[in-house]
Amino acid sequence: MIQSPVTELLLSKNIAFDVIEIPLSEDKKPIRNLEALLQSQGRDPHSVVRSLLFKTKSGEFVLLAVAGSGRADWAVLRKHLGERKLRMAEFDEVESATGYIVGAVPPIALPDTIRVLVDNSVAEFDKVIIGSGVLGYALSLSNTALLALLTNADKGLFVKQ
Repeated sequence: MIQSPVTELLLSKNIAFDVIEIPLSEDKKPIRNLEALLQSQGRDPHSVVRSLLFKTKSGEFVLLAVAGSGRADWAVLRKHLGERKLRMAEFDEVESATGYIVGAVPPIALPDTIRVLVDNSVAEFDKVIIGSGVLGYALSLSNTALLALLTNADKGLFVKQ
């Protein structure tokens, strides 16, 4: 069993989840072929919820939770946020802003300073896989449980189809 702010939050809310071990390569990075690993376990690789961190020109950090292979629609994001400029957060900024290292960032159990956006794609899967907060592990839970934890997040279509 792993322990992180993410698992603590889920346990405190009595939300059931499975821990998925993701083998790390020799350079301590998650394996490249996560899809094959998930398929071998009977899991849908498209159900992985990626946590994409952006930084606005005004200095705000925004996390976009998106399932599947959709790419962020920059124009839609800028318009929704009322920002003219937006960029991906840099590697070092991700950990300092979220408290998690790249490869383990969840869409929940984040600092209050991070605004969260949830793409409609998250609702398309009964079970979703999210970052656990610990490199080398992911968590599988129901999309309804995840979305219930994200009630304050903005929901909408934020990716290109």
